[in-house]
Amino acid sequence: MVETKTRILGIAPYEGMQSVMERAAQAYPDVQLDIYTGDLEDGVSIVKRMPLNSYDCIISRGGTATLIRQVTDLPVVEIRLSVYDVLSAMKLAENYSDLYAIVGFPSITEPAHTLCDLLGYDLDILTVHSREEVPMILEKLKEEGYRMVVCDMVAHTVARQLGLDAFLITSGVEGLYMAIDQAVTISTWLGRLRQENTFLRSITLDQNGRVVVLEMDGTIFYSSPTELPPGMAKALRGHLAEVPASGSMKFYHTERDQLYRITGQTLHMNGKRYCLFYCVPSRIPLHSHWRKGVRSMNKGECEYLFTNSFYSISGAMGALGNEIRTVASVRQPVMIIGETGTGKEQIARYLYLQGPLVNNPFVLVNCELMNDRSWESLFNHDNSPLNAIDTTIYFQNFELIPDGRLPELLAAIQETGLSRRVRLIFSCVCREGDGLPERIRRFISRLGCLTLHLPSLRSRSDEIPSLASLYLSSLKLELGKQISGFEPRAMEMLCQYDWPNNYTQFKHILQTLATMTDSTYIRSSAVAELLTKERSRHRRSVPAAAAVNTDCTLDEMIREVIQQAVASNNGNRAAAARQLGISRTTLWRYLSRKKGGEGES
Repeated sequence: MVETKTRILGIAPYEGMQSVMERAAQAYPDVQLDIYTGDLEDGVSIVKRMPLNSYDCIISRGGTATLIRQVTDLPVVEIRLSVYDVLSAMKLAENYSDLYAIVGFPSITEPAHTLCDLLGYDLDILTVHSREEVPMILEKLKEEGYRMVVCDMVAHTVARQLGLDAFLITSGVEGLYMAIDQAVTISTWLGRLRQENTFLRSITLDQNGRVVVLEMDGTIFYSSPTELPPGMAKALRGHLAEVPASGSMKFYHTERDQLYRITGQTLHMNGKRYCLFYCVPSRIPLHSHWRKGVRSMNKGECEYLFTNSFYSISGAMGALGNEIRTVASVRQPVMIIGETGTGKEQIARYLYLQGPLVNNPFVLVNCELMNDRSWESLFNHDNSPLNAIDTTIYFQNFELIPDGRLPELLAAIQETGLSRRVRLIFSCVCREGDGLPERIRRFISRLGCLTLHLPSLRSRSDEIPSLASLYLSSLKLELGKQISGFEPRAMEMLCQYDWPNNYTQFKHILQTLATMTDSTYIRSSAVAELLTKERSRHRRSVPAAAAVNTDCTLDEMIREVIQQAVASNNGNRAAAARQLGISRTTLWRYLSRKKGGEGES
């Protein structure tokens, strides 16, 4: 007799939890655990797409588990959070400098109260009992000055929508073991589920799109997903009479921005006729390459790129957020200025997403990639973005625009009233402390651009603990690791590093550290080793010896070299000392001496 395995469907609210589920499943050879990632409604959609008799039980967490219970007859086991899971998130949040609160269902807040009593923490802990309570509570916290919450997945999603930072309390493998054990027990006790409905199972085999069954009077007999858009329902009813008694027919329907390829055929059940429609999304590209260096994107793609960027996840916009949101609401051209890696492209996307033209295309013109043919097409082609209306056009790496093209672009903008027809955004790489090239400054003045200066990471070194903790929280979801933070010396080294490639480099360093660590806290030795490699890769060279005046004393030459190193590091004496391989005290002593050694004791 062949032994059958217990079939469990795992719905992980985030990717990191899927990794934890996969590790836990290895301890259960008699269990078939199929794991998918989907939070809240996305998790519900995954369950709806599954044939009814595919599984004996479902395991999920928090609000996702609650929603799944409403749409399935299968038993749903909730993965409980342990005290350690809550403690890990609280420890990680200790690096956050502003007010924060703990928000969640009783499964989170009860252990949080216990931990706060034991550890002597004075934190605001707010309990919710339904998904509908979450927005109201978070809005109130935001009004009271809170910027961050430690929470479950339901509150995490809403907090991000409201612009609050959020640490998600992730589940450890111990909670997974308990959930799988409970699922096996329930499945064994219940046995096989009631007999499947053959008709509904046969029409839900296609999982690539929407399945709709209509009665011949147009009544919806079945729809998966359940909610059928009104426009699509009208289109299907309009083709009811055309569906042949045998064979099939095909037609197309556009719902909002999505094109569907629809196949209709006749089904018979219990002597009654029905029409079955398979509605499959057409695979059209999200963007097209009109010419080299020019790319068009839509709202959905820009939302995805920004939401998953370091800027969004870590709250790196910081105090600049209010200014950026104000600029987003107007149509005046904008020039974004900042060093390499400060997130200029993400800010351009954010201006588009927060602006009045968000439902129209976002066109990126990368001046670094443009060739002569691309520029000619941009200025002279009938389908050029410069001929569009109500579009957002973003010129990236604007400092690299050829000299001959800059006046040509300015003339095209002014003579055609382009800035009144479209939203113009530019970005320029400029090292902090250096002035913009004269030609770019003239362009800004002639066009009347608003300017946004993005700060370098080294100028925000006091915020590095908060930025690192927030991004590390997201990496926990992605990697499925229980990382509680950094050793104190490790965080100190991150704060002292000068970050020549800013947030891009910072993100890479944190990803590498989180991936390679095998402990709860990221060790200072790992940070030291990685930053040493970064210094050798990004070390700025000292000005050539020929630039030093040799017609002077040795002390004066040393002092001149030190001054040049400080200047090359934009006045950052700590970075200059590291570059020269001397202590900050030695550097300060040389700079304090008067020329010729006067005043020395």
